[in-house]
Amino acid sequence: MEVRSFKGGVHVPHSKGLTEGKETVVCSQPKTVFIPMRQHIGAPAKPVVAPKDPVKKGQVIGEAGGFVSANIHSSVSGTVKKIHTMKIMGLDTTVIEIDNDFQETWHESVTPRAGIDQLSGSDIKGLIQEAGIVGMGGAGFPLHVKLSPPENKPIDIFIVNGTECEPYLTCDHRLMLEESDQIIQGLLFMMKTVSVKKAYIGIEVNKPDAIDAMTSAAAPYDSIEIVPLAAKYPQGGEKQLIYACTKREVPSGGLPADIGVVVANVATTKAVADYIVLGQPVIERICSVTGSGITTPKNMWIKVGTPLQHLIDECDGLTNDSAKLIMGGPMMGNAVAGTEIPSTKTTGGLLILNEADAKIGETVACIKCGRCVSACPVGLQPVYISHFSLQDRMDLAEQYHPVDCIECGSCSFICPANRPLVHSIRVAKRHVMENRRKV
Repeated sequence: MEVRSFKGGVHVPHSKGLTEGKETVVCSQPKTVFIPMRQHIGAPAKPVVAPKDPVKKGQVIGEAGGFVSANIHSSVSGTVKKIHTMKIMGLDTTVIEIDNDFQETWHESVTPRAGIDQLSGSDIKGLIQEAGIVGMGGAGFPLHVKLSPPENKPIDIFIVNGTECEPYLTCDHRLMLEESDQIIQGLLFMMKTVSVKKAYIGIEVNKPDAIDAMTSAAAPYDSIEIVPLAAKYPQGGEKQLIYACTKREVPSGGLPADIGVVVANVATTKAVADYIVLGQPVIERICSVTGSGITTPKNMWIKVGTPLQHLIDECDGLTNDSAKLIMGGPMMGNAVAGTEIPSTKTTGGLLILNEADAKIGETVACIKCGRCVSACPVGLQPVYISHFSLQDRMDLAEQYHPVDCIECGSCSFICPANRPLVHSIRVAKRHVMENRRKV
């Protein structure tokens, strides 16, 4: 089979050996869950329960705060202890704290829906919105919004992202091995919502067992094609994945819908089947707890709202030389200062690095080698955006299109001078975007 790829990118150490061969286990339940009302792009959800209220597993406890928002459901049965504010990833976030009664009592609304033949595309999209399904690959974009393209932008291709190019993480890999049929079922539902007749599932060639599993699951459907992709970072970037599968290019400032494509992660795709087939909303997911700073790396089914410390304890604690905690992977994840914050719908990985792996090399002057330009998967010139950003010349930085940066970190990874490229570009990008909103 032809192995496809995209322009640019870097070859990073995969570092997946710690967990890729480990079957997913069920994490023990925490005594208390802390469920954030902000687990998605867009408006936060609004709490619809109050302290001392009894709640059941799968019950709506937060209603979407607008069209670009998502419902939030309880991941346990128990009692609402309190509703308060926590600082999560730098943002003040409303959190519903629930004491777990460990009874696993499902809410009455959790019941299977009709089969695909009995549901229209509009019905399916309504159920997806009801379920609060968001992009579970990390972006957190509400899925029902993505499945509502403008009438003048018809969709003719659906792409499922099974690349998992981020080092260390193996949650999607395990999902494809263990839940391949559910992923295909979810894809069929989503294809019907946008009347698509062709779908691709992109998987990197460093996961041959996943390619085999998904090929077998998709075999009955001529409309679904498994696409082997080069093991190169960031192969899972939306624009890079689209180009690799279709050779179509998303225009600068554009969206996949502009070229007739919708993309969803494999975990997102499975969540669709979970809700329509089983009636189960997004209240749990697979998370890879891994890295050189954790005693026993694992892939685990975790409940939304589980404190990070509970996940660490479940993996026999930190090593003596653990030094850095990252939500996500090493390339696009975010470092966190404490372990009290909870997991969300998008928590696919918790990476703990030891002192040696967390050490950052000394930053020196740029040597004008041009490697960042060659590596950029979007075709930008990171060296110039970064230079003007660090000089606080945002007017000049804007001329080099920082808004098109996908913040993948390829430039920083390849830079021999250890320049803070992606960090300074991110600053310029935010500045330009804020100025545009003011106009």
